[in-house]
Amino acid sequence: MRNWLVFGILAALVIIPFLIWGDWFMNLFSEDGAIELFQQYGPWAWAVAFLLLIGDLFLPLPATVIMSALGYLYGPLWGGMLAATGSFLSGMLAYGLCRSLGRKAALWILGEKDLKKGEHTFNKNGGWMVAISRWLPVLPEVIACMAGLNRMDWRKFVIALACGSLPLGFVFAYIGYQGVEHPYVALVVSAGLPPVLWLIAQYFLRQTMR
Repeated sequence: MRNWLVFGILAALVIIPFLIWGDWFMNLFSEDGAIELFQQYGPWAWAVAFLLLIGDLFLPLPATVIMSALGYLYGPLWGGMLAATGSFLSGMLAYGLCRSLGRKAALWILGEKDLKKGEHTFNKNGGWMVAISRWLPVLPEVIACMAGLNRMDWRKFVIALACGSLPLGFVFAYIGYQGVEHPYVALVVSAGLPPVLWLIAQYFLRQTMR
């Protein structure tokens, strides 16, 4: 029960700033606006984009628009790598911050019963949740935090996060590079990649752990 309560609180912390400042950030970071902003920083544009993608953990920033702008500026390959890395680092920060609270703090927040349930759930099915959530609104930050709080195995988390972040970064960088206005097919096909990648990665991870 406490896991769901914490989940709801974290979701509210993501949603409320979006409801308050979301329109302002969306107008500020339209695709053209993001491109113009990055161009002002010249060779350091990628670093600014990294900071913004990581800042999406705390502020209602349109991460996919930033990724598209990276594709426009750096092309689908390097732009994709930068976008995927930024998404990956954001997830790692959320996971790391919550895991660094320690087991005692997790016990205090969740209680022994809920923590045991959460640890079991995230170590059994957390990879699916982490990989798939990168494509969904609100959930990427919340799931990463919950994975850290419930002490999901870090190897599983890192690999699952990569399975979700890589397709996300490369697809939106490609969209920004090509200037695609209605990329529905690309989005639908690519959104199906994270669970497929995790399925493959899970097999090799099990072989390695054995």
